[in-house]
Amino acid sequence: MSKLRTTLTGALTAALAISLVAAAPADARRGGSFGSRGYRTYSAPRPTSTAPGYTAPVQRSMTQPGASPYGYQPSGPSYMPGAGAFGQRRPGFGSGLVTGLVTGGLIGGLMGHGFGGGWGYGGGMGMGGGFLTIILQLLIFGLIASFVMRLFRRRTPMMAGGFASPFDAGPAPQAGPWGGPMGGGQSYSPADEIAVSSADRAAFERLLGEVQGAFGREDYGALRAVTTPEVMGYLAEELSDNATHGRKNEVSAVRLIRSDVSEAWREGDADYATLALNYESIDVMRDRTTGAVLSGDPNRPTSTTELWTFVRRAGGPWKLSAIQET
Repeated sequence: MSKLRTTLTGALTAALAISLVAAAPADARRGGSFGSRGYRTYSAPRPTSTAPGYTAPVQRSMTQPGASPYGYQPSGPSYMPGAGAFGQRRPGFGSGLVTGLVTGGLIGGLMGHGFGGGWGYGGGMGMGGGFLTIILQLLIFGLIASFVMRLFRRRTPMMAGGFASPFDAGPAPQAGPWGGPMGGGQSYSPADEIAVSSADRAAFERLLGEVQGAFGREDYGALRAVTTPEVMGYLAEELSDNATHGRKNEVSAVRLIRSDVSEAWREGDADYATLALNYESIDVMRDRTTGAVLSGDPNRPTSTTELWTFVRRAGGPWKLSAIQET
């Protein structure tokens, strides 16, 4: 029996290893989500027709939670500075009052007096009146606390990040110029949202080809010109890792198939735009010395869907700021 169990365990382990190898992507650059989406780095972007599923927030970023790389702090009707750590609102006057009433009532009941201490058989702590008094007080204070908390929640709807949810109330988001909804996963102010022009769309498509091409050529100078310093650092790290392991990732024949806008907004003097991009490319990993193909097909393009975020400051050129896997 022990031998059979050992054999089954070995077979399952081997099958798991084979499945992980088969599922591994050919492009080392596609391993994870990285970069910065400004103040929205740690919120999930809105789904679009190109990327309709849930896309997780950025996993690797130098931007601190609740901060913007350019010192921007959102303001407006939906910004709620009273939120505490982890999006929990600090206790206010109402919640403190309810807590005090409940605590005081319970202590008073246990001492033989308090709210309604005279109810029952002389207000004592016998098996009759005192016990029933405590039960009645618990029910009454529970109803009061429930009513007050429901009232507070209706007046201040909250999300995990401490902001009012755009899905709780208000008009539906408008469609973006590429068919995707405009606006962020957490709305800060309607004035923050910006439009994406046809010139912007052309710039994004051009940057897609330039970034992929420069990465495939291992052209650090070209990458530096079209990415933020943070994204450049992550891409350089992956190129260095490929070189260390004796491989080279070649990317060519990049063609944009479909794209739409997930979010586009302004933070101070910086404009951000997150796009869902579906593109195809010939993506091959080769041995750096022999040129032998390690993974990928040099004769057949593969299709990829990712979310790319671009940023520009003070009307300057757009640069790649983040990449997220779908």
